[in-house]
Amino acid sequence: MNDHDHSHDHSHDHSHAGGLRGAVRELLHPHSHDAADSVDSALEGSAEGIRAVKVSLVVLLLTAAVQAALVAVTGSVALLADTIHNVSDALTALPLWVAFALGRRRPTSRYTYGYGRAEDLAGIVVVVMIAGSAVLAGYESVRRLLDPAPLSHPWVVVAAGLVGFVGNELVAAYRIRVGRRIGSAALVADGLHARTDGFTSLAVVLGALGVVAGFPLADPLVGLVITVAILLVLRTAARDILWRLMDAVDPALTERAADALRSTRGVVEVEYLRLRWVGHRVSAEAGVVVACDLDLTAAHDIAHDAERRLLHDVPRLDTATLHVSPRALDGAAQSTER
Repeated sequence: MNDHDHSHDHSHDHSHAGGLRGAVRELLHPHSHDAADSVDSALEGSAEGIRAVKVSLVVLLLTAAVQAALVAVTGSVALLADTIHNVSDALTALPLWVAFALGRRRPTSRYTYGYGRAEDLAGIVVVVMIAGSAVLAGYESVRRLLDPAPLSHPWVVVAAGLVGFVGNELVAAYRIRVGRRIGSAALVADGLHARTDGFTSLAVVLGALGVVAGFPLADPLVGLVITVAILLVLRTAARDILWRLMDAVDPALTERAADALRSTRGVVEVEYLRLRWVGHRVSAEAGVVVACDLDLTAAHDIAHDAERRLLHDVPRLDTATLHVSPRALDGAAQSTER
């Protein structure tokens, strides 16, 4: 028999290191989201996500506009590469905006799981944008190395790099905070992407200081360094999006769910367990074995307890469907699953 396919709101408390130490840790491990914080209701989470992408879009576009104006003044290829990346990062808010809007729709007879997968499709668009920014930034850097041009007003470039760092860090902190609150891996990933962009803006400052110190090729060389940084972000983002599209989850999350089922009173063994992401929520399907001499009501109560324990113990789990099988006299499960 199949029991319990319900949605619940529950919160989980997970601590995160703050300050510089926490920022460096998140930069070095930019996309580990399977053990993130809590999940609100789908509609509230999507509305808050839309608000976050609106605010971050405006802030990053303003940051890029200031930097673009200073590129025209200074001719810095490193600053141009950073500006291109910031524009790309700002535009990643658009597919996320669409995805969150779609996520607010109710399931239909065609889309019975709802529209949460739109976040994964938005992730593909984000990856393509990151790849495009890497190609353009790399092209401009190589072109300037082959055809050097003087960098004027290096101190203006320093100021522009600092503007880029501040703008990206403000957006990163906001996206990460909101993403963790609503349980959106895509929004948290985009926030960590913005934080990486902030550090590449600091690299622009180093390039300008190198020019001031008498090394004119420092500017295009830093542009190449920024290109490499973008490619590293691209590699991680593409890997995580592929995992999501293949229904991959953190094995630790699977083990946590299995422990929750095994610790439920009356569960003899876990027959099978499947977890999958649907947008920023997790769905579970599990089969548990119970004693063969139980009546229907007792088996139902065990299934209900197992479901409740799953929803409580597994972060961001939104729905759980349990299949109950009686244990045969020889110890094997008499499964009715087809």
